[in-house]
Amino acid sequence: MQRFVDNVIAVTKESVKTVTYESLNNVVRLINGVSAILLAILPGKASILEGIHGWELRPAFRGPRLPRWMENGVSSFNQFIHELSVDSDTSSSVDNSSVEEDSDDDIHPGSPLSQSSRLSRGSSFTNHNRSWILWIRCILSWLLFPVKLLLGIPLYFFTSSSHRASKASTNSGNLQSSNINSPRRSQTLKDHIVQRATDRRRGVVEDLHLAIEIFIESIFDAVHKAAHCVLSPTDTFRRLLRWLFHNSDGHRDIPADCVGTRVSTAVLSDNDPTPGEETTFGNSLNTDARTCRDVITELGYPYEAIRVVTADGYILVLERIPRRDAQKVVYLQHGILDSSMGWVSNGIVGSPAFAAFDQGYDVFLGNLRGLVSREHVDKNISSRQYWRYSINEHGTQDIPAMIEKIHEIKVSELKSGQCDLEEESSSEQPYKLCTICHSLGGAAILMYVITRQIEEKPHRLSRMILLSPAGFHQDSTFVFSMVEYLFLLVAPVLAPLVPAFYIPTRFFRMLLNKLARDFHNLPAVGGLVQTLMSYVVGGDSSNWVGVLGIPHYNMNDMPGVAFRVALHLAQMKHAKKFIMFDYGSAAANMEVYGSPEPLDLGEYYGFIDIPVDLVAGRKDKVIRPSMVRKHYKLMKDGGVEASYNEFEYAHLDFTFSHREELLAYVMSRLLLVGPSSKLYGQKTLKLKGKDVRGRKS
Repeated sequence: MQRFVDNVIAVTKESVKTVTYESLNNVVRLINGVSAILLAILPGKASILEGIHGWELRPAFRGPRLPRWMENGVSSFNQFIHELSVDSDTSSSVDNSSVEEDSDDDIHPGSPLSQSSRLSRGSSFTNHNRSWILWIRCILSWLLFPVKLLLGIPLYFFTSSSHRASKASTNSGNLQSSNINSPRRSQTLKDHIVQRATDRRRGVVEDLHLAIEIFIESIFDAVHKAAHCVLSPTDTFRRLLRWLFHNSDGHRDIPADCVGTRVSTAVLSDNDPTPGEETTFGNSLNTDARTCRDVITELGYPYEAIRVVTADGYILVLERIPRRDAQKVVYLQHGILDSSMGWVSNGIVGSPAFAAFDQGYDVFLGNLRGLVSREHVDKNISSRQYWRYSINEHGTQDIPAMIEKIHEIKVSELKSGQCDLEEESSSEQPYKLCTICHSLGGAAILMYVITRQIEEKPHRLSRMILLSPAGFHQDSTFVFSMVEYLFLLVAPVLAPLVPAFYIPTRFFRMLLNKLARDFHNLPAVGGLVQTLMSYVVGGDSSNWVGVLGIPHYNMNDMPGVAFRVALHLAQMKHAKKFIMFDYGSAAANMEVYGSPEPLDLGEYYGFIDIPVDLVAGRKDKVIRPSMVRKHYKLMKDGGVEASYNEFEYAHLDFTFSHREELLAYVMSRLLLVGPSSKLYGQKTLKLKGKDVRGRKS
């Protein structure tokens, strides 16, 4: 009877699962099909999706297509280190036991749905095989019930007394148990390195599959237990008596093999650098919350994080891939809605940061203010106060603070043997500092160099490589022109209400992170989103869907755009000049700039005393090549040693796409670094007939 009931429950459970899964999959296929139809009728989709590989119009419930530097979801470099470090006997036993299980998953990484389905099928087969044993146990329990009842009470008192006597011996065995656990510690660390490099994210659809799996399993598990209680009354009665005895004794019986066992945990500290796997809310939801540190260290590179405090109290994180004895230094600065993650997101063979480090550079990755975490010396700073900044603060506060920190670090490392370091300010600095900047970072670094020259302060730079730099925006698409007009029109109303544009809650940031996975699993939906995003930015063919999958767009933190930064960009486009922020009145501008108009940086490109390499993308619709050429023309007119080059790129391809030709070009420009300038600050800039020396920045 028990076997028949088990068979009925197992068949019913699998039938419910099949119907539910197929219903959900049909809904997903319908959404994907409708997206494919819309994608087919939208104009201009061919040029927008050009260069994006792997788009198909059928859903694929497996992990996203990972970069070339990752194999089966794990960095090939770390997989080599992992296999090299594991002992031969341990690795052989592990590999032999898992060859059959992982043979299919090596081709397509298994989703949580497939893993849980295998587990449920295995449990069903196990229940069928054990059905005969359950029948025999049921018959014997009825026959031996009187004997059990007579011997049960004396046996209970005997076990309780022996349990007290065994406490001393178990306490003495604690040391042995801890010693047994210690060899597993190194193995846990090795597994930790490989697992952290794996993309374990789940999308919304995969979460629905998993939730349905858990719900069905829990319901039928309860039904199975209820049926077992009805068909096996002896076991039910025995468990009831055991439960009554335990409650009357006032404590729960602890198995002897579990008494005194310690659960080993690892804490990240100076004395014990072994990282421990923490169970957090983000891990339970399977979102990708890796940081730039995680990406760098997982690939085997050194890492260092430096906290930098700006003059106005903002706390920035300057990240570093250190070569402490290197005299060649490169500083990489990201653009809008980005972070240092953009420079390492393509892994070893496709990221500028790793390419520069491999060429012998000491690499520094800058992070501008503008994260949802809002790090500031004032812990009670309000959201409105934190986001009250424009591009001015990026160029006159953030970058100066980070570059001066770089200068302090390199001087202390390279001239540590000298007694008098104060003489360094009047002599050649002991290192060469180059900078690679993208988009908004390019505008900020230009503002930094010009304002430092105005203030007669050294800028420490030897060369600038600007990838599609911002600053000039008048030659743009109709969409950007309409956005600029509307934004300037409603800015006085929005300014008191909207301090910044960002996702404020963890739930919606988590939802965006999961949807990015669904866009990969459902290529037609991803293609539709890609097309619509491209329309919003004027037809730019950047891989916007791929960028949404970058780990810094996670539930814990995410870059945002301050309202004043967006307003500053609109002011530049409206004025058709590379101007500093217009505070809205002649009096406010006079207080900051010493003139009723904001400073026009393009008029003072002649004060740039280092070589500048400008790079534009022919497919870039955000900052068109004509606008980059305007930078180049003004620099050449001002006598700046400038170069200009174009590639077949869109706006985000400079950082988020694997472009070997770009890396080769950037590295070739870094090799052209000449002697450092010794004549900083010997020019005095006249603005509107007035000496601007000592003005407020």
